[in-house]
Amino acid sequence: MSNIPKDLKYTDSHEWVRTEADGTVSVGITDHAQNTLGDIVFLEFPKVGSKIEAGDAVGIIESVKAASDFYSPVTGEVVAVNDEAVDSPEDVNGDPYGCWLFKIKLAKGAKTDHLLDAAAYAKILG
Repeated sequence: MSNIPKDLKYTDSHEWVRTEADGTVSVGITDHAQNTLGDIVFLEFPKVGSKIEAGDAVGIIESVKAASDFYSPVTGEVVAVNDEAVDSPEDVNGDPYGCWLFKIKLAKGAKTDHLLDAAAYAKILG
């Protein structure tokens, strides 16, 4: 069974979301996603300053098995990307919930209410 922290929100495409103290939202991929992908060897992130919509493909995660898009769970502006993860993509495998990929400042009126809680995400995984 995958590790699913209860304090995060999730998407059915296996991203996690954490609302930070400053109101920004950190986004990463779940333990299930990194397990499915295998050893991650390359990450491509959206550019800081990009305006993105919930559901947009915003980056690429490449593993020894496959390359996959990852998606923005929320609408807003990219305010940071994790350059350390770009330099050491294997960190995502080692600590998927500690290794965020990018941070978003929510657009006016954008919320995280539509995202899954840990129990709902666990049901998707079966």
